[in-house]
Amino acid sequence: MVSFELIVSFASAARHASFAAAARELGLSPSAVAKNVARLEAQLGVRLFHRTTRQVSLSPDGETLYERCQRILDEVESLDAAAAGARAEPRGTLRIDMPVVYGRLVLLPILAKLRACYPQLKIDARFSDQFVDINLEGLDAAVRIGPLADSRLVGRTFDQQVLWCCASPDYIARHGHPRSPDELSAHTCLLFRMPSSGRDRPWQFRVGKRDCSVLPESAVRLGDGEALVAAAAAGMGLIQVPSYMVEHEAGRGRLVEVLPRHRPAPLPISLVYPSHRHIPLRVQAVAEALAELHGTGRIASWSGQPR
Repeated sequence: MVSFELIVSFASAARHASFAAAARELGLSPSAVAKNVARLEAQLGVRLFHRTTRQVSLSPDGETLYERCQRILDEVESLDAAAAGARAEPRGTLRIDMPVVYGRLVLLPILAKLRACYPQLKIDARFSDQFVDINLEGLDAAVRIGPLADSRLVGRTFDQQVLWCCASPDYIARHGHPRSPDELSAHTCLLFRMPSSGRDRPWQFRVGKRDCSVLPESAVRLGDGEALVAAAAAGMGLIQVPSYMVEHEAGRGRLVEVLPRHRPAPLPISLVYPSHRHIPLRVQAVAEALAELHGTGRIASWSGQPR
């Protein structure tokens, strides 16, 4: 029978892509972790890692085993929590992936409150605008914007992404309000160049009962969303970005929304996690915290007490 110690060493090394980092997490020496992994490989008769002098990476067999190991470790944690009964509280490391700007502006304060409520909970938050494979990356959960397509995941929608078209009061005083998307050609539109493709992101609008996509002509393109907000606040032109990116500047009167009647339909923002039978307490805790965001005002209303 494979030792549980070997499984834990392998899972930690896979998660960190490093024997040294796994050793720090487990309180072992790097050589002890490497020996445990080598013993596991010998017992299973497969190669679990590709090794170089600088890093280790999972082999195809290692990827398959890692996904299964995560399920085993989650089951063990759930059994431990059930045995603890009412005394149980979230602990261990919450590994979560989230969109860069939404994560920083909206989610980090929630994670800070979770840490304050549950000192035994550790946070490993990753920020990316790419859709990562939760199982392959060894994540507990991810926050995703838009429709959910992966049937292997459970999704809980807790918020919406609403797009606002905005400009500074100074720009509007000089150039006037556009009254429909057709009038954007008479304005300076600041476009977002998508880092993944190098293409400009089209603007989305609702015209009557149909959605439409518009790519305005522009002499200004920026590859950073927060830079777009700063440029618009400085009077450079119109932008279209998620509302959570401009709420602060709008509250200060530095930006105002234009074309509000033509906002496109909002996109769902969801917490997704593997569809295992037992959900770790740390995932339940963050799910409950996020569930209280929608409709009650972000962050401030969450009590910190899971239901």
